[in-house]
Amino acid sequence: MSPFVVLLWGLNIFFDTVGQIAFKYAAVTPNNRDGYYYWLDLMRNYWLWLGIGAYLAEFLLWLGFLTLVPLSQGILLGSMNIIVIMIAGRLLFKELLTRDRIMGMLFITAGVIFVGMS
Repeated sequence: MSPFVVLLWGLNIFFDTVGQIAFKYAAVTPNNRDGYYYWLDLMRNYWLWLGIGAYLAEFLLWLGFLTLVPLSQGILLGSMNIIVIMIAGRLLFKELLTRDRIMGMLFITAGVIFVGMS
């Protein structure tokens, strides 16, 4: 892979992770949890808008990335987002990393390594 493709891949992982973290913060920060007022608070939450912006950037980067790599390779490389997001969830939200999740992360990593070698 060329350095530009690696850059697009890294930026895609970064913006996807930022978007997921922002959406999680947006979902848990509103004080009012009742119906209409929850959604009103959510629409005013800057985390929601940060997540939307990050997803827009990720979408554009993903399109650029897919123009340069085969779809089958791109999808597997895109799976690295799952690992980074799970680690971020553990660090920021104290979410559990069970044995099964860690095994899944290892399988994803192995798959990405094999794809990278092909």
